[in-house]
Amino acid sequence: MFFLRPLCYLHSLLALFSALASQNDKSSCESLAVGGQAVMEGIMMRNGNFLSIAIRQANGTIVAIKRPWKALFSSAISKKPWLRGFPILVETMVNGIKTLNTSVEYAAPEEEAEKIQPWQLVLTLVIALAFAILFFIVIPHFLTIGLKYLSIAGDMNSISFHVWDGLLKFAMFVGYIALIGRVEDIRRVFEYHGAEHKSIAAYEGREDPITPAVAAAYSRLHPRCGTTFMLFVIVISIVLHSFFIPAFLWVWTPDNVIAKHIIVLILKIALVVPISAAAYELIRKAAQMKSLIGRWVLQSPGLLLQSLTTKEPDYLQLEVGLVALKEALGEHAGVTIETPAYETIVETN
Repeated sequence: MFFLRPLCYLHSLLALFSALASQNDKSSCESLAVGGQAVMEGIMMRNGNFLSIAIRQANGTIVAIKRPWKALFSSAISKKPWLRGFPILVETMVNGIKTLNTSVEYAAPEEEAEKIQPWQLVLTLVIALAFAILFFIVIPHFLTIGLKYLSIAGDMNSISFHVWDGLLKFAMFVGYIALIGRVEDIRRVFEYHGAEHKSIAAYEGREDPITPAVAAAYSRLHPRCGTTFMLFVIVISIVLHSFFIPAFLWVWTPDNVIAKHIIVLILKIALVVPISAAAYELIRKAAQMKSLIGRWVLQSPGLLLQSLTTKEPDYLQLEVGLVALKEALGEHAGVTIETPAYETIVETN
């Protein structure tokens, strides 16, 4: 199972934004108070300053681990709209990857010899991030250079270069999701992803009581999802790259063509910060859209993509989703959440 962790970490980078969209406002079931993330044989749910991880163990029992949300940023500026997106992304990545590692340890306790060490966790994360940069930034860039030599795309100083770069990035993203979805363990993660969405949707739908059968009736697609976030990232990156990079190259362009490509790639990596910040605000706005036009323009494309990253869960997976939801909400649930018996482990740090 260890060799699957880089793939799971990469998938988690896509799924995290449904968790990071959760806030401390618990005034209603529609407050975006709860967000989640699918993990190995389980689901994580975040509610404010706490998170819960519900995992179906190999013997069929469910264990729920409840722990504080690890906050990395405390300054007021890191919480301001249009600035908070990237700090929250980093914070959520740290919590999400720790959660994923926990799920692997509980889902497959017989693999003690494979238990990951801190340095292995860091190394695996670095490899996953390096792969993401290579796959979603470097390779599309050089493929677009190939299109330039075929007279399909323009030079890096033109808008067409960055539009084609974005389209190739989108095609590779869809292909990557479709490919890893063929791996059995990743497909099960996608099924738990669907269970997470259904559980949250039942809660936001003010169902009382919430049972696996009730949650099953809801859609596995949810507007506040990391797949939708990635779509926003690609669209925003096309717009920002198309105007910022040509403007930068107009002010200063290295004489050496290799240096020019290196500078542009560095700019693209650096622009991940404002792009993720803008995508964070956009995904929150999209999730709250009530108008028909707003739903079609901002929600529908992301929901369509979720057909790749979510699969229909079974009854047992929905049980796990409701355990995670019940533990995350605690006394603030306001509704009855029916679950099977499970073991609770409370961690203080």
